[in-house]
Amino acid sequence: MQGEGAGGRAGSGISGPGTRPTATSAVPAPRSGSGRRGEGGGKRPTGRGRRRRALRWTASIVALLILGTAAAGYLYYRHLNANIRSGQRLSGDSGVAKSDADAAGRRPLNILMLGSDSRNKPENVALGGNWDSVGSDPLADVQMLIHISADRKNASVTSVPRDTIVEIPECTEPKTGKKFKATKATINRTLGRGGAGCTLATWEKLTNIYIDHWMTIDFSGVVKMADAIGGVDVCVNQDVYDGPKPGVGGGSGLKLRAGTTKVQGEQALQWLRTRHAFGSDLGRAKAQHMYMNSMIRGLKSQNAFTDIPRLTNLAEAATKSLEVSEEIGSVKKLLDLALLLKDVPVNRITMATIPVLEAPSDRNRVVIDTADAEKMWTMLRKDVALDANGDPAPAGSGSPSAPAPGPTPETSPPPASDPAKTTVQVVNGTGVGAPPVSKRATAIAGQLVSKGFALAKADSTLTPEKTTLVRYATDTQAADAQAVAAALGIPAGAVQKSAAISKITVVVGADWREGNAYPQQPAPEAGAVPETAEVLNGTDTSCMDVYGPYQKW
Repeated sequence: MQGEGAGGRAGSGISGPGTRPTATSAVPAPRSGSGRRGEGGGKRPTGRGRRRRALRWTASIVALLILGTAAAGYLYYRHLNANIRSGQRLSGDSGVAKSDADAAGRRPLNILMLGSDSRNKPENVALGGNWDSVGSDPLADVQMLIHISADRKNASVTSVPRDTIVEIPECTEPKTGKKFKATKATINRTLGRGGAGCTLATWEKLTNIYIDHWMTIDFSGVVKMADAIGGVDVCVNQDVYDGPKPGVGGGSGLKLRAGTTKVQGEQALQWLRTRHAFGSDLGRAKAQHMYMNSMIRGLKSQNAFTDIPRLTNLAEAATKSLEVSEEIGSVKKLLDLALLLKDVPVNRITMATIPVLEAPSDRNRVVIDTADAEKMWTMLRKDVALDANGDPAPAGSGSPSAPAPGPTPETSPPPASDPAKTTVQVVNGTGVGAPPVSKRATAIAGQLVSKGFALAKADSTLTPEKTTLVRYATDTQAADAQAVAAALGIPAGAVQKSAAISKITVVVGADWREGNAYPQQPAPEAGAVPETAEVLNGTDTSCMDVYGPYQKW
């Protein structure tokens, strides 16, 4: 507005702001093309008029900016959503129901993170493997259960080694409808037997933990994410070169000097894939946990969770790199999940590997160490922190695994039927880690009959289960199933809906091998993780040891 400012000085006929010109005031003709005065040589605006016009101009510009930003934001949001690939959450039957909410109505959140070795994209072949691998079934060589507590104050990541032999349930490939029979095989093969939904079903069957979502990432996705993060600090105690050795082919190609290095792009992928140089799959899992801890510390120190440009870059990379279960297939839902970690202190984040033993039939495979693993699964099921760094519970607050209050009258289930008319099947599931106990189903069926369930009968089927469960088929059976559980003293959380049965079924698990009264299990204490779980706290900045033959360049 420079021309107007000059016109307000001496000789302009305007004595000051807000003063109207007199009838004899000389009003100069408008400058050619200036557009700053009224047409036809009309009067110049007063100071108040100038302010009004300036406000109109400002309002118009702001409105345009808002509309432009909103439009761009909307288009970018659509662009990010279009990047996301999603699939069916569950493609096999596990029979595991959601856990109860706590007194505040909150539930823990469980996410299964899978790393796929698929070579079905050219960029993945370039990063690892060869063209002979194209078209083959993908393997989920990295499998981690991310657990975020109901109160959002602690989190953990639990890995299962890829060569762990497990029971894989019957699964169906969602896109083709192809069915895969139940089998016993290494857990990494689940991805090729019905997709990530089959891997999730296998984990639920293995752990008896409800898993809310899955995410998968392939080789090129790891590279994109590592670049978007800006690199992650990793550390080795000795020089490392994970190249081919006599009699041992392959290798990730990782080549680092001793000490700390910021890896990104392909080098980050090499770190996460390195196995021989770190001794075994268990060593690789530990290196992956170190990477994740370092990444979280870095993101927190850089305020990446609140830095909009950083979040934008991460969102772009994440939506291009990840495939997710369909119920979280939007940018908003993925961002909400990421922000759950924002307020979890680093010292309340725990990384662990489930305890395993060498498989009796194959020294190159492992099996779950039932006793130690069950301690960890119980902690996750009961939402007990794997770390011991939280505030102690207030006196009289009760066990952290205490059941949530019952449902309100508006949501209460229908009353249970007459026990004498309730059909119940009892099966023996005690054969986990030891031979099944003879006539166990008969004993518990007899106990139910003594409690008034006259139609309870033992079935000769052997269905190995680590923990005792009560399963039901339809919602109309839910109240009766709870009544059966209550009669035997089985916790309400062990009652599950399952499509694999037709009647209420009690599975007497390996945790109830004797006696007619269900043994009450004491709540585990926070931090009581078995030493065999290779626990790392989020604050741990230790370095990886390198296996001798791979210390030379």
